[in-house]
Amino acid sequence: MISFDQALALVEASVASLPGEDVPLAEAAGRVLAVPVFARREAPFSDVAAMDGYAVHDGSTTAGMQLAVIGESRAGAGFSGAVQPGQAIRIFTGAPMPKGADRVIMQEYAMQEGDTVRFAEGYGPGWHVRAAGSDFSAGDLLLDVGTRLGPRAIVAAAAADQAMLKVSAQPKVAIIGTGDELAPPGEAHLRADAIPESVTYGIAALAKQAGARVVARMIGEDSLPALERLAGDMLDKADVVIVTGGASVGERDFAKPMFAPHGMELLFSKVAMKPGKPVWLGRAKGKWVLGLPGNPTSAMVTARLFLRALLAGLQGQSITQVLQWRALPLACQMPATGGRETFIRARWDADGLRSLSNQDSGVQLALAQADWLIRSAPNSPALDVGGMVTALEF
Repeated sequence: MISFDQALALVEASVASLPGEDVPLAEAAGRVLAVPVFARREAPFSDVAAMDGYAVHDGSTTAGMQLAVIGESRAGAGFSGAVQPGQAIRIFTGAPMPKGADRVIMQEYAMQEGDTVRFAEGYGPGWHVRAAGSDFSAGDLLLDVGTRLGPRAIVAAAAADQAMLKVSAQPKVAIIGTGDELAPPGEAHLRADAIPESVTYGIAALAKQAGARVVARMIGEDSLPALERLAGDMLDKADVVIVTGGASVGERDFAKPMFAPHGMELLFSKVAMKPGKPVWLGRAKGKWVLGLPGNPTSAMVTARLFLRALLAGLQGQSITQVLQWRALPLACQMPATGGRETFIRARWDADGLRSLSNQDSGVQLALAQADWLIRSAPNSPALDVGGMVTALEF
């Protein structure tokens, strides 16, 4: 059995990013950049107005001075001439500044009558003007390798004038639940000895959230020969095969044996953590195999920690990008912990983190209520309200 940090280090040292692929900008949301994005042109591409108003020439803004309005400038349809002293151009936000103009006077401070305009007071050079290149210059790095393309990053990529982006291939994930007692949701009430299968649904949602493509999700037949065949099929389809449950040494615990005919080599088996001690990771046929505990809370905690780390590495991200630990205050007392690294489910309230009262690894209501994991080192002392803890968004 190894420590949590040792297990994470093995993941980080072993995983490599999948090959990149080109995708249209409109389809890139949620993907991870495989190459950086550089700006093709500066922004703004010229001096532009930052307000609606009037573009004027240096020296033409003496309070009360009457100026001739000789044209207008709009975004995409600038004024082609030049502004001379005593002249003004009606201008709108984002429009290019005309030649000869060096400031914009807001329309709220202007009084236009026909083809003339007066201003209540004068304004200095550069007033309400965005200078060319003030946002970024041609060749500037806007987005680095490993950036997950959320809405704001998509805006930057589009502003860089990039129509295609090279991103890491989406990891393909297959999820196998084990256990004869499991029944699909909606059917468990038809059997007295059945329980609704919930874990594979949660794992699939987490994998999709992490940028993976779920190619299969199923309950495996509780028979070793059948599971061996299923393992081979899933290794052919997926980059990562996840198995839930069946990780102990009982005569019907087949999670590891089902991959034996496929040459699986274990990177680790069992981690000194609570919940999630049975978690394991292996390689078979060049693919990843992650074994998660069968208890719902244990499965989701270990998936948040290890599956997210594995999927990050396959997409060219670092573990620190997806496991961002923060120092946060407690809103409650927290008891001392035992000899294993403990991950305590908690909720955030106005005063800080509050641990949930039910920390059993098999419960599902408390799992739904938790939005943070508090990481407590082995043999940590009790903490009072206001004590600082290390925590991760769950």
